[in-house]
Amino acid sequence: MEDNKGRKVVVSALQFSCTDDVSTNVATAERLVRAAHKQGANIVLIQELFEGYYFCQAQREDFIQRAKPYKDHPTITRMQKLAKELGVVIPVSFFEEANNAHYNSIAIVDADGTDLGIYRKSHIPDGPGYEEKFYFNPGDTGFKVFETKYAKIGVAICWDQWFPEAARAMVLQGAEILFYPTAIGSEPHDHSIDSRDHWKRVMQGHAGANLVPLVASNRIGNEIIETEHGKSEIKFYGNSFIAGPTGEIVSIADDKEEAVLIAEFDLDKIKSTRHCWGVFRDRRPDLYKVLLTLDGKNPVR
Repeated sequence: MEDNKGRKVVVSALQFSCTDDVSTNVATAERLVRAAHKQGANIVLIQELFEGYYFCQAQREDFIQRAKPYKDHPTITRMQKLAKELGVVIPVSFFEEANNAHYNSIAIVDADGTDLGIYRKSHIPDGPGYEEKFYFNPGDTGFKVFETKYAKIGVAICWDQWFPEAARAMVLQGAEILFYPTAIGSEPHDHSIDSRDHWKRVMQGHAGANLVPLVASNRIGNEIIETEHGKSEIKFYGNSFIAGPTGEIVSIADDKEEAVLIAEFDLDKIKSTRHCWGVFRDRRPDLYKVLLTLDGKNPVR
């Protein structure tokens, strides 16, 4: 007899304005995780580097001191306790110190509080207001898939979301849902630039091209940082969203308000559609060697 129940998973994206106080932000994150749980969420995504302001607007020595080792990290430990209490999966973004290296990292906490490991951000941006190369080494984990209680998930971080190779790599490894915690907003050098629609469309394309749901969590609010050249300000545009497996947006926040987004997906049904659609059946890896080059000619060694 055919089982029509399917494997249902409820995902959530959180969105909030950060202060520059760790305890306040972690308390806000916990409050919203609890709110998502009350609405049935199984996997809850918190935004990138939510412990404080997005400090990468400036190149400052004192901000490097915000990094903490992965082991016994207080925010991860707190979220492990919360995940176990509620029975939810929580990816936890943090600024990692690893001896003399520093990473923009995320720990994946399973629904029983188990730490499943970390992913370190692979693509590190360097532009006005987003000067991450000063703080972060390029990630060395490669793209990973984490087998949680509810689904196999791929998690990448902010700038990673602009690269289709990252999304495809995670889905090839079995990711059933993609998650992208983010901190993105205005461009301090030119406030006429508004990337929000471009940002959304790129990730909608990842969902549609790979036939998987996708969850993006971004912050809101204005943040002013004292830099070596004076004050720098970013207005973070929120627009956190959840996309379905054809790239359709099923839930979205605005650019001003705190939000808890919720969406349910039948992973078995999506898997069947993905397999029948043929995009993974008809791939030609033998023709993609050019992707291993920077200039279209010479393989990177």
